[in-house]
Amino acid sequence: AMSKSAVKISSDLLSNPLCEQEPSFLEMVTAFDTAMKRMDSFNQEKVRMGLAEDGGTKVLLFSSVFPSLNMAVKRREQTLQDYKRLQSKVEKYEEKERTGPVLAKLHQ
Repeated sequence: AMSKSAVKISSDLLSNPLCEQEPSFLEMVTAFDTAMKRMDSFNQEKVRMGLAEDGGTKVLLFSSVFPSLNMAVKRREQTLQDYKRLQSKVEKYEEKERTGPVLAKLHQ
């Protein structure tokens, strides 16, 4: 609805008599109108593709378009798994008796 309103505003500006008098104003309003129409078509495409639902859907739909994004998601998942594994090790060592080797491994 917001992009539709922006398109309506830009159309109203184009019909303003000042556009006929000032060519520079007409040029700016025409550029604004073009941008608002592009934004509206992009928003309609997003809604059509179902991207307005959640962020996870966006990542899945654009992962084929942006391979680096897909790799970043995989790296994040791997790092998260590593963190969980190491966190469980730390918890295990914290539960053990505090001896020299256990403290060294815990510090490590």
